Order: sequence, then structure tokens, then C-alpha cells
Amino acid sequence: MTLKKYQTYLTSIFITLFVYITFVFFCIVIIINFFEEIRFAEKYNADLFHIVYLSLLNAPSMIFEMFPFIFLITVKFFYLNLNDKKELEILNSNGISNFKIVILLTSISALLGLFLLLFYYSLSSELKSQYLDLKNRFSNTNEFLAVVNDEGLWIKEEIDQNMYIIHAEKFDKNILQDVTITEASKYYETKSTIIAKKANVVSKNWQLNNVSILNQNGVTKDLKSYVYNSSFNGEIISNLFSNLSSLNIYELHKLSSNYLKIGYSNTDIKIHLNKTYSMPVFYILMTILGFVIINKLKKVKSKFFLSIFGIFVSVVVYYLNYFSSVLGNNGVLPLYLSVWLPLLILFLICNIGILKINEN
Repeated sequence: MTLKKYQTYLTSIFITLFVYITFVFFCIVIIINFFEEIRFAEKYNADLFHIVYLSLLNAPSMIFEMFPFIFLITVKFFYLNLNDKKELEILNSNGISNFKIVILLTSISALLGLFLLLFYYSLSSELKSQYLDLKNRFSNTNEFLAVVNDEGLWIKEEIDQNMYIIHAEKFDKNILQDVTITEASKYYETKSTIIAKKANVVSKNWQLNNVSILNQNGVTKDLKSYVYNSSFNGEIISNLFSNLSSLNIYELHKLSSNYLKIGYSNTDIKIHLNKTYSMPVFYILMTILGFVIINKLKKVKSKFFLSIFGIFVSVVVYYLNYFSSVLGNNGVLPLYLSVWLPLLILFLICNIGILKINEN
């Protein structure tokens, strides 16, 4: 009974602090987003309501990226809360060691991590998708008008009052294969259809090879080469698919499969999926790391110094993950190793810390 009481008590403190710190971060993100969206609003004449609405829609996905550091900060405040009230000493004197407390916090972090992965991530990705759709409607540009599905790559763009629907079977770097470009009026009346075996899209002046042009009168003209002036190039097309945080896990797996069908690399999706799956483990390790650090620095009275040190640790961990991902994208490290190597390093550090956690 005593064990259950202390577990309930510590769990309530940890979760309360977690919610509070998450809310603080959420407010900070909203403020940052607000100033970012003001610049967007000035360009496209959006009103105050939409500025706030866009800020709210974008915040959850940004918070998801911050959760590892929120766990780190939460456990620091958790420790300081118990230590200030001398409750940590009371727990230790009643046979509840620091190791048992760490195990409890690890269990809480694991459960919270699973909840955030299974439910929160799906919600944040849906809100991110709405955020991008709304910005696209305001900007009235082709920035997001591209999709990959079972039938290949599709692009829609408007040039000089005409609409162009582009379909390609394959997309590899700056080369589109088996390309069909349908020109239509704004009322969707077909004017002409361009069919090409291959298109070099390294620039916005696409170089099409082995071309057949069918006009609205049904007359076909064959050309060895043809230049199509687009508002897209290979880099822009690739970037259209870079915002993976707007897709839930099911959609990411489906997109990965479709990428393979059109010959496009799905490395970014695999890295993103592995990072997402690794998040609960990341939360656990950051919880342990936070407890180990604050336990070692318990003689330091300055909360300001502890906060700054916590931010420093967060920055180091962030860049460790970032550089590992870059090495994975560049092929220097195997894909899976680039995601899990930083966690393995954290695991080893946490193991060393846990072994000595009861010595002080």
C-alpha cells in the first residue's frame, strides 16, 4: 500500500509538471509562430484571425519535436521540487532509493511516449496538413500543388491563365520519365497534350526528348526535342515532398511505397519514420539523463545555472541527432544507424550514470 501511495504521488507530480512545462513551451511556440505569420500576412493580406489560427495549427508539430527536451526539463524540476521540500530525503530514508524513482519515471515516460506516438503525432500531423493547405489557399501559388500516388507523380500549375496538368511515371533527381503534359483553359477545356519519353528538369526550362504534341484539332506533331517553360524545377519538386510532418504514420508508409514505384528515393521517409518510432525511447533516455545530471549537480543552489546547463545539454543532444541524420542522408552512415546511434550513445551515458546514482 505504501509503495502504491508513493508511486501515485510521484506520478501526479511528474505529469503535472510535464503538462505545465508543455503548456509553457506551447505558448512560446505560439508567440514565435505569430511573428513568423505576421510576415506572411503582410505579403498576402491575411487578417489577425488567420494569423492566430495559422500559429495554433503549426504549434503542435513543433512541440512534438521538442518533447525530448520537455522531458529533460520536467525531470529537473521534478527533482528540484522534491529536494526543496526535503521529500527526496524522506523517500530515501524509507527505503525508496533514487534507482527506484528513476525506474518509476522511466515507466511514466514510456507510457507518455506511446500515447504521444499513437495519438498526439496523428493529431499534430493532421493540423500541420491543414496549416499547409490554408497557407496554400492564401498564397495562391503552386507551392504545394504536387502529389505522388499509385499512378506516379502529378503536378498542377497555372501559367498565363492556362492550367497545366503534368504526370510522370518516374522521377529520379532531375529526370522525369514518361511525361504527359495536358494544357487546359481555366474552365478545364483541353487545348493540347504533350507526351515525352524523358524530361530534364534541372532548370525551369524543361528539356523534353522524343516528343509528340496533340493539339485540340486532333493533329499530332512529333519532335525530337521540345522546351516546356515551367514554374518548377527538380529542386522545387523535391522540396514539395520534404514536409513529412504533415503526414501520419500510415500516410508515410503509403508515400514511401509510392516513391519506390516512381523511382524516387524514400530515404528521407525512412529516416523520418525511424525518428518517429524512436521517440518513446528518446523520451526515456532524456528522463534518465535529466535525473542523473540533476542528481550529480544537487549541491548547486542556483536554479538559473541548472536551467542554462539543461539548455546546453539539450542543444548538444539536438546537434548530435542533427549531424547523425545528415550523415545518414549523405550515405556516410547506414540509414538505421544514423537514427539510432545518438540514442545508443545516450543509452551508454545513462547506464554509467544509473550505476552510480545511489552512491551520493
